[in-house]
Amino acid sequence: MRAGTILRHARRRARMTQRQLAAAAGTPQSTVGRIETGRLNPTVESLRRLLAATGHDLELVPAAGADEDRSLIRDRLRLTPAQRARLAIAETRAVYRFRRVQDR
Repeated sequence: MRAGTILRHARRRARMTQRQLAAAAGTPQSTVGRIETGRLNPTVESLRRLLAATGHDLELVPAAGADEDRSLIRDRLRLTPAQRARLAIAETRAVYRFRRVQDR
């Protein structure tokens, strides 16, 4: 997601105008506008300061699906709902059997 999109979303959620955000962050309104329209790429620190003025923060999180085995997901989606339900029941039973063996 682009910095401008993130900033605009945070500003709107905070119910702030560009002018209000600029005043709260100590930045010219034109800078906020240029960031939101993609004409200016802010530094990470500038973006964090602007987001903080909206009550938001910039957080690094793993990308969705980065550690997932998508081939398994595709295989499961090829099954009918009834087949997926039967498979889920069989896998649940296998987990219970495994736990019983572990508890011995």
